[in-house]
Amino acid sequence: MSRLVVALALALFTGTALIFGELRWFARPRLAARLRSYGPAAGAHSGLTSFASFREVVSPLANAVGDRLARVAGVSEALALRLERVHSSLDVAGFRLRQIGWSALAFGLGALVTLATHPAPVVSVALILGTPFVAFLLVEERLARASRDWQDRLFYELPVVTEQLAMLISAGFSLTASLDRIAARGGGACAADLSRVGVRIRQGLGEDRALGEWGTIANVDAVDRLISVLALNRETSDLGRLLAEEARSIRSDAQRRLTETLERRSQQVWIPVTVAALVPGVILLGVPFLQVMRIFTGS
Repeated sequence: MSRLVVALALALFTGTALIFGELRWFARPRLAARLRSYGPAAGAHSGLTSFASFREVVSPLANAVGDRLARVAGVSEALALRLERVHSSLDVAGFRLRQIGWSALAFGLGALVTLATHPAPVVSVALILGTPFVAFLLVEERLARASRDWQDRLFYELPVVTEQLAMLISAGFSLTASLDRIAARGGGACAADLSRVGVRIRQGLGEDRALGEWGTIANVDAVDRLISVLALNRETSDLGRLLAEEARSIRSDAQRRLTETLERRSQQVWIPVTVAALVPGVILLGVPFLQVMRIFTGS
């Protein structure tokens, strides 16, 4: 029993340390450690017991375990793509370590609850093994929900952004200048993504490739259609009119999706009403049915 308590305490401490290690106020290095990397013997004093070295050792295992559990949960999209889509400050290793940390913390808490309450064996197994998996899935679902929300914001902002591009290009602005102007003056999801496109163009990447990267990261059909229209920048002199037509098309798709969402929600309203009406009806029908069955059976 003592060994089990020590193992549970170690798991709880590891999960707590991994979670707190992502917080700046907890993991802030000392001044000497921050200046050591600029010294002549930076490689010799790498700090084997630091959180960074621990992260370098644990990251490959955390990535492998996290990817396998994500595939078991039905998540097929690459984690790096989703993190880049929502402009997360975490990399793949940091996100997986946070997941493993929450799972270890949940394992320790579940084990402590099991030791304190002594439930049935099935409940004990569910608490010890189920709570880490649930914690892992909660973090994964949070990122997936943020990714879907970002895609929805892109889709609904795209008609206005496309119209702005059409007006700027028709007024004589170049494509790069139009993208930079919208990114600088906007505050939505499209502006954030176009700001990243502008950074990639200033790094030396071509406009077509930078916009293609945006389409790959966004994974929105309307964005792909807009990029295909913007690819005609050097081939046509009437790009503004084409963008205006594309904006009308995207707005029609957005209105159609909103209509479908409203109809779906209006149908969902009737579900509790139907259940509330059926349950008393079934009870009222069941009473005479049971009485008739008693008469026929002679009981």
